[in-house]
Amino acid sequence: MKPATSRFVVALSVALTASACSGTAAPERAVAATTPATPTAASASQAADDHADHADHADHADHADHSAHAAHGEQADHAKPATASVSASLPKMVVHKSPTCGCCSLWVDHVRAAGFEVEVRDREDLSAIKERLGVPYAKGSCHTAEVGGYFVEGHVPAVDIQRLLQERPQAHGLTVPGMPAGSPGMETPDGSKQAYAVELVADDGTTTAYARH
Repeated sequence: MKPATSRFVVALSVALTASACSGTAAPERAVAATTPATPTAASASQAADDHADHADHADHADHADHSAHAAHGEQADHAKPATASVSASLPKMVVHKSPTCGCCSLWVDHVRAAGFEVEVRDREDLSAIKERLGVPYAKGSCHTAEVGGYFVEGHVPAVDIQRLLQERPQAHGLTVPGMPAGSPGMETPDGSKQAYAVELVADDGTTTAYARH
């Protein structure tokens, strides 16, 4: 009987001979499966194209969003009330008053708040101005204004002046004789008001009630 080593050598030789004859190679380890794939030039180019396309879409989205905000802003601007044009439609007012009259200054603030552009001319004596404009005797007050071809004497509310300029009656102007408590510029601390009338002064000097407050 042959030793065990001789039998193993014979068996191994037979197996190698059979493998070579059948053309079957011994299996190799799948190295590629464990080795990271190296990017080719084609795959790198495709990645660059994808990045550029993404950037284009992002730029387009930003532009569209900016355009939408701009359009919204323009619509908001158009929706704003045209307060400037309303003020521009009112004629300029010139107010003659005493430089020390506090209630006259408050009345100027009142008409300015209503949208009138006001030029103030301070002077001590207003009698010549009142006579020139046709303010009737005993119908005067502490200040006299000129606006739109009319005079406005005393603490006349701005709403009545605006109505006068819209209706444009044949007349000299409006007056509130005296200084009624609670009229514009004559407000009281407790809010109390004295009933008074705004009078329309006709060309012949006669007066009729134009508004009551």
